[in-house]
Amino acid sequence: MNDLKDQYRYLVGGYYGMCLMDEYPLKEFVLQDIKNYIDSFVELNPMDGIDLKKEEEDVKDHVTERVKLQDLLLVLNKINADMEIEFLVKAKLRELGRRDNF
Repeated sequence: MNDLKDQYRYLVGGYYGMCLMDEYPLKEFVLQDIKNYIDSFVELNPMDGIDLKKEEEDVKDHVTERVKLQDLLLVLNKINADMEIEFLVKAKLRELGRRDNF
């Protein structure tokens, strides 16, 4: 059960990571694809006893931008997203790394 919860959390983290990608013009379409993927995941993997809304809020409020973007890279692979967005995410991660080192 924890494995499913962890998978759900990284999917949600990827969603919120995509929310950070303002420089991508097709952001809304990718967000919808991720949302659809999460909905399918939850439908195929019932997680009785886990408060999904609470988990989502926890990820939204307590997971760092860096981790959300790393989760996004995993999710983009799952939804077969365009390579352009992956390059932008990696660039943003590098930018965060440089910013954190100063």
